[in-house]
Formats: sequence, structure tokens, C-alpha cells
Amino acid sequence: MTELTMDGCHFFRAWIRDPLRVASITPSGKALADLIVREIGPETGRVIELGPGTGVFTRALLRRGVAEEDILLVEKGAEFAALLQQRFPKAKIACIDATDVARFCPDHAGAAISGLPLLSMRPQTVHAILEGTFARLGAGAALYQFTYGLRCPVPHAVLDSLGLSAVRVGGTLRNVPPAFVYRIGRKA
Repeated sequence: MTELTMDGCHFFRAWIRDPLRVASITPSGKALADLIVREIGPETGRVIELGPGTGVFTRALLRRGVAEEDILLVEKGAEFAALLQQRFPKAKIACIDATDVARFCPDHAGAAISGLPLLSMRPQTVHAILEGTFARLGAGAALYQFTYGLRCPVPHAVLDSLGLSAVRVGGTLRNVPPAFVYRIGRKA
């Protein structure tokens, strides 16, 4: 069985157990992974990855030259966290809810990427995740979030309350389903 097939099985089983937490029956594709990390490289320094699942975006970070030891993987699902530990032994892995990222990550990061299904979360939860993440992002750093929807998955009220803005940086039809990526950063 190939790694891609195994990843599909992991996702499908996790989705069956908790469809709102996983929100997709398949992992993201390479085209989306390359798009979400396009503005990140070795000069970025530490990167926080929220909801890495099987590590598709993590592999893309490594292809971009980010050092494995500079990656913090925040994965609530124990089954995915164990798989990530095997695949990326030098990365720091936190098997916690993404709302706790500020308490777990003591150092500032140069960027964050998110595979979290924000559209299936309550606005209060999205607010807590973004508030905690931006508490650990340095000046000028951004969070890159993908969505299957046509609009930014973060409600305008949440962005405004945190002093953030969102800009679509691209989209890909070569993902199942097609997806868009937003850069979320502090307002100037």
C-alpha cells in the first residue's frame, strides 16, 4: 500500500469518527500544499502548522527549505499526531486543541499555516484560534488559511475584533475539491 493510499485511509477513518473535526475525507493535494506555503521559506524561521493531518503541508514546507526542527505541528487528533511523530521526528508536535497554541508555543514564529476546517467551527472558536496564533506570530508575520468556499473562512467580525485583514493569495482547481488560500495578517 502506498503512502498516499494509507493517508487516504487515515483521513477517511478519522472523518467517519468525527466529520466536523476532520471535515474532509481526503488529505489536501500537492497543488494546494505548494500554494499555501508559496510565501514561506528558510528565512521565515519557525512555522506553526495548525491541523497538519498526515503532513501534506509539512512536506511542502520542507520542500521550500524550512528546517524540520523549525516546524511546530499542532494536531488535536492522537491518530494523526502519532503518524506525524513517525514522519517528522525533528519537528515539535503538540497533541492539543489549536485554541491552546499560545500556551504551548513559547517562541515567536515567522508564519503559520492552517489546515483547520474553520467553516465548521463557531466564530468564538475561530476567534480563540486566531488570537492565540497571532500572540505567537512576530511583527509582519501572517497566517495562511485554505478554504473550499469562495470567501475567506474567517468571519469579518472576527477579523475586525482582532485587528486583522485577509487577502486571497491564490486558488487551485488541482485539488479535490478546488481550494483557495488566504493570507491573514495584522492591519497596518
